[in-house]
Amino acid sequence: MIERRPFATLGAFHNEWLNAKHHFSFGHYRDPARAGFGRLLVWNDDEISSGAGFDPHPHRDMEIITYIRDGAITHRDNLGNEGRTEAGDVQVMHAGTGLVHAEYNREKILTRLFQIWILPDRAGVKPGWEAKKFPRAGAGLAVVASGREQDAGTGALPLYADAAVLAGTLPAGQAVEYVLAPGRALYLVPARGAVTVNDVAVGTRDGAAITDEKALRIVPTEETELVMVEVAA
Repeated sequence: MIERRPFATLGAFHNEWLNAKHHFSFGHYRDPARAGFGRLLVWNDDEISSGAGFDPHPHRDMEIITYIRDGAITHRDNLGNEGRTEAGDVQVMHAGTGLVHAEYNREKILTRLFQIWILPDRAGVKPGWEAKKFPRAGAGLAVVASGREQDAGTGALPLYADAAVLAGTLPAGQAVEYVLAPGRALYLVPARGAVTVNDVAVGTRDGAAITDEKALRIVPTEETELVMVEVAA
């Protein structure tokens, strides 16, 4: 089954510096039909104004992946980690036993990002933070973060979860074949551009929740920057 979730139907939050869309229940947005997707609990589509951001706040027992679409975000946490993650980069935060962090847009332009939360396979892991640059243009889909055994040694940022985040830019018409093993599910979002997934049209910043589909044929109808998360169903 492929369930398209149009961008216009997503949950929303807006204030003077943040324009956010929620693919799943988050904050004051609650939809029982969209209360996570397997171990994927949060997919926020955030636009953060220049000079603003999220003040220090805590997390625990969560894998938090930030995919930067435009601009950059500056991370700082109570473990002493600090770094600037720009468009083309991905950062992963292991909240584990507890971590306090802040994320600010120190740029002169709007920062756009996806923030993705995945429930780890076990609680109480050592907290940490990592960031890495991944090629986008012409690189196709790459595994950028993963806890799957099959992705060990690939250079993907590690996750404490049996899940994988894939991303990349696909030229128009270049089909991608993707196989889902039994008991696996996939959620995908075109950051820009549009695709068909087994002939179901998915537009820019729409979501597609995919279950009980073994073979997927993903075809970009224009040049498309695509982000996907595979989890246990």
